[in-house]
Amino acid sequence: MYRKITAFLEEWKQSEHRKPLVLQGARQVGKTYSVLEFGRTHYENVAYFNFETSPKLAETFAENITPDYLIPILSHIAGQTIVKEKTLIVFDEVQLCERALTALKYFCEDAPDYHIIVAGSLLGVAVNRTRFSFPVGKVDMKTLYPMDIEEFMLAMGEDALVEKIKKCFLTDAPMPSALHDAAMLLYRQYLCVGGMPECVMQFAETKDHVLVRHTQDTILLSYLNDMSKYNNLNEIKKTRLAYDNITVQLSKKNTRFQYKLIKKGGRASEFENAIEWLCLSGIVSQVFRVERARKPLENYRDIDAFKIYVSDTGLLAAKKDLSANDLLYMVDELGDFKGGLAENYVNVQLTANGYRTYYWESERGAEVDFVIQREGRLIPVEVKSADNTKAKSLKVYMDTYKPDYAIKLSAKNFGFEGGKKTVPLYAAFCI
Repeated sequence: MYRKITAFLEEWKQSEHRKPLVLQGARQVGKTYSVLEFGRTHYENVAYFNFETSPKLAETFAENITPDYLIPILSHIAGQTIVKEKTLIVFDEVQLCERALTALKYFCEDAPDYHIIVAGSLLGVAVNRTRFSFPVGKVDMKTLYPMDIEEFMLAMGEDALVEKIKKCFLTDAPMPSALHDAAMLLYRQYLCVGGMPECVMQFAETKDHVLVRHTQDTILLSYLNDMSKYNNLNEIKKTRLAYDNITVQLSKKNTRFQYKLIKKGGRASEFENAIEWLCLSGIVSQVFRVERARKPLENYRDIDAFKIYVSDTGLLAAKKDLSANDLLYMVDELGDFKGGLAENYVNVQLTANGYRTYYWESERGAEVDFVIQREGRLIPVEVKSADNTKAKSLKVYMDTYKPDYAIKLSAKNFGFEGGKKTVPLYAAFCI
């Protein structure tokens, strides 16, 4: 399956300023597969080392972490010669070996001709919670997210439809109604399946939602196991409580996160470490409110007001135990959750495209779902789950800040009117 990360890896390989690459991301998003597939097609051989399946590997790094010492030993362990620029060295689950991360500094300084990629599911947690010094400035960093809806459509063999969507996005010309309906169906399928590569592959091959749901449940279980394995004993229960409650809060009309909804009398001081753990692990992301839409947005964020979205809509659907038919037909019983789900989906797409997302709220309660900096301009993004696109809050924002244009995501076809660019939900990847 095509992953956009491949283009980034190709640029990294060719760069004169290449450093060892740290690839982070939540568990099961396809880090290992993407790196090994890239190594197989772009290098003569790949030397792969996994610190989870080979615990004794860490002993090698405990003795000495200079490249001259490590390379002959790693060649022996891998059973193949490691050659500068022709072999891709891969360290997987590297959060389990602090010294391996530290060694990257010496590869950068003393042996830059070796091509090294390290991957880890909980690198954010490891780097923030351990004692060792992270090789700041000596590594390149990249985060891999679940597959976005464009990658999902390509996996479904819809290459021509993707090109048509991109063209209509650029020109604001409506899609032919038959193609619009087909793309909306793919959007609803994506809400069910999500972007975890194993789930997408299973769905592409079988169209079996029951099989996909079983895989999603397994991934959710692995997240719970991580909370137990890589977390402070006191924090395990709080982290699980917070994670369970995030999906509940997305069902509310007001999706702003409230500690008191986790448990009666819940406070920030009690749960902020748990939420930090979930964010660092890549399982969820925080979107902070900005009090004013001015550059830089980070200067105007309110650290006490935020929303939390999960990293994958398929896992969100599995966690809520929503049936595929409920989502495919958007049944009325879903109620306010339709809005929270659509917001979550859009945040996933914007994050995958590299945006830092915020939301805006006026003193009188008008709220715009997202504000992003696009091509140097601050653009408000309003999200509606259906084709009812009346957006009073967006008008308040536009009257206040006079943006160049606004983006309205909904079930409606492409168009541009009154300074508002109408974009169908399936085309969020184009933003």
